[in-house]
Amino acid sequence: MATRSTKDRPTYRCSECGFAVPKWVGRCPECQAWGSVDEVGAARAGLHAVSAGPVSAPALPIGDISVEAARARPTGVGELDRVLGGGLVPGAVLLLAGEPGVGKSTLLLEVAHKYAAAGGAPALVVTGEESAAQVRLRAERLGALHPQLFLAAETDLAALLAHLDAVRPGLLVVDSVQTIASPAVDGAMGGVTQVRAVAAGLIAVAKERGIAVVLVGHVTKDGAIAGPRVLEHLVDVVLHFEGERHSTLRLVRAVKNRYGPADEVGCFEMHDAGIRGLPDPSGLFLTQRTEPVPGTCVTVTVEGRRPLMTEVQALVAASALATPRRAVSGLDSARVAMVLAVVERRGRVRLADRDVFAATVGGVRVTEPAADLAIALAVASAARDAPLPTDLIAVGEVGLSGDVRRVSGVGRRLAEAARLGYRRALAPPGCDNPPRGMAVTEVDDLGAALRQLG
Repeated sequence: MATRSTKDRPTYRCSECGFAVPKWVGRCPECQAWGSVDEVGAARAGLHAVSAGPVSAPALPIGDISVEAARARPTGVGELDRVLGGGLVPGAVLLLAGEPGVGKSTLLLEVAHKYAAAGGAPALVVTGEESAAQVRLRAERLGALHPQLFLAAETDLAALLAHLDAVRPGLLVVDSVQTIASPAVDGAMGGVTQVRAVAAGLIAVAKERGIAVVLVGHVTKDGAIAGPRVLEHLVDVVLHFEGERHSTLRLVRAVKNRYGPADEVGCFEMHDAGIRGLPDPSGLFLTQRTEPVPGTCVTVTVEGRRPLMTEVQALVAASALATPRRAVSGLDSARVAMVLAVVERRGRVRLADRDVFAATVGGVRVTEPAADLAIALAVASAARDAPLPTDLIAVGEVGLSGDVRRVSGVGRRLAEAARLGYRRALAPPGCDNPPRGMAVTEVDDLGAALRQLG
């Protein structure tokens, strides 16, 4: 076996200090520079010149481009159309993610049925998680049977594309993208490589044929969309389907939308016969009672662009523990703890030796600061066993100094409360043009709000 002579061996030299080493290293031993050691005489890799190639379509003045291909087509589900900005756009790819069992498949089966019943191109549902017979039983229970609604159970991307050639749908629902595998790519089903390849293939087909594609995505235990992050960048619309298992309320929240608002929220209610939209969901978050009860206060939160009436409840009881309990449901625990400290220090309400429980009604989750004043009044009402007026709402952010700060959309919040029959409101300063029939009292701090209530 011939050995390589010393003269034939390559020499490596640091481009920073000129120090020579017999073999390549990532860091120069002399000057400690990273990535500066190169083979002597070796040419560095450079950029290759790219020549002009054929174009898919000629460039046109922007005023000459037709927008008919980007017109949204309503899905027939009003709350989903609200979130999408009017409906599904041909050629658009939508990603709907949510926890298992929240109702993603039920909602999309209803959308596919409405799309097929509207006439025009058929709808195709491809399921990789269930058999065709199982989906057929759900469709029968929902009343979603239609001759133009096609169903296929496939886990292979090539077979899915063959179904597209046979059916030629206007809407394609893939449930879910993690269960489809491409034979041209190595990797386990649901892995990063497979998900990226399947999504890229479906996006290319959607743009080429003008098919609206809805991909169902799984979520991790942290609530993030499973799979590569690039999946969210590739699609046109990203929606999150949220809801508690023990509540009938479901929220569809837009995270990304190239064709409409990205801060809109749609409300749905799950029931035995399926899922239905809630154009006016405020009734779910209020308790109907004839007599006032201590520890309750109503506020108006804003989900996306929609004001929602929300009832905050609090219970204050004597504690037998050295460290009193603080339990929260539906609220931000850190923010509630801050409000409790302000109520005790600025509102002179004794809470140090008492257990405090705070919650919302209807399973809704409230995290915005606009509910601070309602939380503070509910806690003070429970601690003093003094009920608040039933026609009163409270809106405002409470600072550590006890100041009540202005929040966004006060006018919309007060108008929604007036529409539902509330006649009194506590709000931060600067509320111009209050709704007709509503007496709005502006309060500068928490102490002033408590004095207004006696």
